[in-house]
Amino acid sequence: MKEYDFVAIGDTVIDAFIRLKDAEAHCDIDGKNCKLTMDFGAKIPYEAVYELPAVGNSANASVAAARLGLTSALITNLGNDMYAEKCITHLKDDNVDTEFVVRHEGKKTNYHYVLWFQDERTILIKHESYHYSLPTQFAPPKWLYLSSLGKDAENFHDTIAEYLHKHHQVKLAFQPGTFQLKLGLERLKALYARTEVFVCNVEEARALTGKQQAKLPELLETIQKHGPAIVLITDGKEGAYLLFEKKMYFMPPYPDEKPPLERTGAGDSFASTFVSALALGLSPLEAIRWAPVNSASVVQYVGAQKGLLTREELEQFLKSAPEEYKLRELV
Repeated sequence: MKEYDFVAIGDTVIDAFIRLKDAEAHCDIDGKNCKLTMDFGAKIPYEAVYELPAVGNSANASVAAARLGLTSALITNLGNDMYAEKCITHLKDDNVDTEFVVRHEGKKTNYHYVLWFQDERTILIKHESYHYSLPTQFAPPKWLYLSSLGKDAENFHDTIAEYLHKHHQVKLAFQPGTFQLKLGLERLKALYARTEVFVCNVEEARALTGKQQAKLPELLETIQKHGPAIVLITDGKEGAYLLFEKKMYFMPPYPDEKPPLERTGAGDSFASTFVSALALGLSPLEAIRWAPVNSASVVQYVGAQKGLLTREELEQFLKSAPEEYKLRELV
């Protein structure tokens, strides 16, 4: 059995980016709670469509890890259609091992529509119904990276928790997707108890904890009390917060050379780059400096993977980082 540094688990999708032009975005005065509006019942022209194979939180993470020099594989489900072929070819081209990719006869590959307007996007999602399982022959990797799964995967989380209980040397990184956040802290308590690195954004943290008005320190501490050794909460263009060894830190975003093209994959690249840096032997306080660099690169391209950097490229960005790009301890 081949041994891997990094094995991601999660659903894989095809993303069809539809670039809109005749639409409007309406936000609160603070720029939050934005709504995308278009004329109802109308024929609305669009600028272009980009179809991107083998994406999704975990697929994006597996590609990020491979680009950074780790041996990487993906545990995922696909249909038995032409889109599955495209996904497998794409993963192999990016040096992600596909031995754990399962194709299901009579099933479709997940296909999402991304409504892209200005530098943001709204994603129309549909997860196909698959039977979820771990491979029967599966050498313990250094890191398992768990992210978005469909609603039919609820009991699969118990299988993963049992695997981790039997293999104490395996470290778990958890970046929950929509359905995993809805399952809550109590239902997945066995996974949270085994989590080394937990990553989500501030809105997800508030929904997960039920603390809608909580500040970042309270959110970090609440999540860590459920088990994760390291908690990361991202706050979009404002930066990210880290709780590690009872100390809190703030990491600003890496300054963009130009305005973002679109922001899909910024969170995935942040989370997976942080975990990949740990797998490469960096400390958490070093790894947190890597993560925003890949996010800043990804948002300059369409989709979540084209802008992912190699280790050499990322380290070059760090060498040329401005003085203000540094980790700050919060007191």
